[in-house]
Amino acid sequence: MDTAPDPRRWFALVVIAIAQLMVILDASIVNIALPQAQADLNISMENRQWVVTAYTLAFGGLLLLGGRIADYAGRKRVFIIGLIGFAGASALGGFAPNQGLLFAARGLQGMFAAILAPAALSLISVTFTDSKERAKAFGVYGALSGAGAAIGLLAGGALTEYASWRWCLFVNVPMALIAVVLAIPNVRESRLEGKTKYDVPGALLSTLGFVSVVYGITKAASPGYGWTSPTTIAFLAGGVILLVLFVLFESRSEQPLLPLSILVNRIRGGSFLAQFFLAAGLFGMFLFMTFYFQGVHGFSPIKAGLCFLPFSLGIIVSAGIASQLLPRVGPRPLGTIGLLMGSGGLLYLSQITNASSYFSSVFPAMLLMSLGLGMVFVTVSSTSLFNVPFYESGVASAVLNTTQQIGGSLGTAIFNTLAISATAAYALAHPWTGAPPPPGMPPPDAATHGYSVAFQWGAGSMLLGAIIFFVMVNVDRHHLAQHDDVGAPAAI
Repeated sequence: MDTAPDPRRWFALVVIAIAQLMVILDASIVNIALPQAQADLNISMENRQWVVTAYTLAFGGLLLLGGRIADYAGRKRVFIIGLIGFAGASALGGFAPNQGLLFAARGLQGMFAAILAPAALSLISVTFTDSKERAKAFGVYGALSGAGAAIGLLAGGALTEYASWRWCLFVNVPMALIAVVLAIPNVRESRLEGKTKYDVPGALLSTLGFVSVVYGITKAASPGYGWTSPTTIAFLAGGVILLVLFVLFESRSEQPLLPLSILVNRIRGGSFLAQFFLAAGLFGMFLFMTFYFQGVHGFSPIKAGLCFLPFSLGIIVSAGIASQLLPRVGPRPLGTIGLLMGSGGLLYLSQITNASSYFSSVFPAMLLMSLGLGMVFVTVSSTSLFNVPFYESGVASAVLNTTQQIGGSLGTAIFNTLAISATAAYALAHPWTGAPPPPGMPPPDAATHGYSVAFQWGAGSMLLGAIIFFVMVNVDRHHLAQHDDVGAPAAI
């Protein structure tokens, strides 16, 4: 076996970095463009969350399958296919003439991201054979993951304001094509030997189950439906049945998409649940604050992007500090305190009104949240891999990412439905006497009340995550250090 370092490994890292940046950018860049896309395509309030959840559901639901396909079909081949597919889906979304095609394009983006992201991560592992060089490469990868959201918010604001919301999707096309051209000569092919069965039924059951649940939640907010309507109940019940079938199928499969042994460990299970409830509260915050900045206060897209910048910077600073503190104090205090800070930040944010100022009512909340959640991200990346066999470490890392995407999808759908209901009730009880809002949009005070209710529920979600983490993740720093010493790979 040839163990000589790949002479083009640093060029390969540039290619992988471009792909990673593109995937990370796409989650935040579209958020800033969403108000203009909603107005342009006449997207209803209850359906606006599909611009986010179509991507996250497909990404999270197919991520485990995507990782296995990349390992056995060839990581370079799958990486290039993912780039081309992501570019095509982005172009389709950019040209979308209606909301249906935009939602479909976002789902396609998520599908190709689900094979692109694990292929990129695996390529770093196999390209850099020296442990010190690999650490540097993962450092670059992790830094892009942290900074990508901030770059996306600023880029999304600039593109939306000075070009069009459609360019927030078109921008992926040249990035992906440049990466393809550079990947062909610089990335070395690698794959696992042997035959494997791809658990396509498991992937379909889980993805369709979550889509059905989210669709049912969305219908609950639609005029003429509600939580007790037969349509809502049918989709919610159907989704639950599909998810139960998924668990039963995985428990009997010889090569399961999700080995249930990954979940049953108390410490890992607590980490996954904490990540789920964290994402449920966090993803909705970005959606609602985007509409609050642009819809209620009338901020330009680029100004709205700048308003989120302290949050992204706080995450980066906090994660750096937490990585130094983790070996000294252990995961339990860091994760619990971080989630409590996130919950407190959302609770503070729930006090906003349509007349609140940014620096007194929003900035402190974002700073508190970001400093807390940066601690959590570092902590759960470690505890989610606790006592995982080396050959299952990739699956455990993918499960952590999956719980984040699925938690964010369900949280966004649920809290959007609750916000719409609260907005409608407030508008009925408090008639607006100011300037008429744009057609199809609620009065500013009613909209803000809806966001406030959503933030209260989000705070509760993160509080539940803190309780779960404190109770279940009962490993101390000594046991965590012993685990790290035996060579368990770090999650990025």
